[in-house]
Amino acid sequence: METAWDDQLRTAGLRVTRPRLSVLGVLAEHPHVDADTIATAARAVHPSISPQAVYGVLKALTGAGLARRIEPAGGPALYELRVGDNHHHLVCRGCGTVADVDCVVGQAPCLTPSDAAGFAVDEAEVVFWGLCADCQVRRSQHGYGSNTAIGEGVGA
Repeated sequence: METAWDDQLRTAGLRVTRPRLSVLGVLAEHPHVDADTIATAARAVHPSISPQAVYGVLKALTGAGLARRIEPAGGPALYELRVGDNHHHLVCRGCGTVADVDCVVGQAPCLTPSDAAGFAVDEAEVVFWGLCADCQVRRSQHGYGSNTAIGEGVGA
């Protein structure tokens, strides 16, 4: 049975394999997810897929431009399918929730360094840090100060 992913994989020069389809399916349902979570979810549809195979698939997908790897400080690398638009991310210091935010200004790269040091810049990655709405509510309900992290999330 042909899937929408089949054409995208072939166009990117990748073979259509069950592990790749499983990982793409997980990424479609769970943006901003780490490799261990992807492996666990992929095993639900492909029980014999190994963590090593998932890492190989993620490397192939990011290399082909079908997936993007982001690395928020203090947390594991996360993967998403939203590629090619140079968008940025909001990360909650409390629970680690990650949300997309469109490019701040203009076309990619939407930020220009004051000195590119000879680099031909084609992408800018910005991570905005703060507390999500749920963590703000929890903080106010528990009387935490403005500099106190909530829970065990990223940066806590």
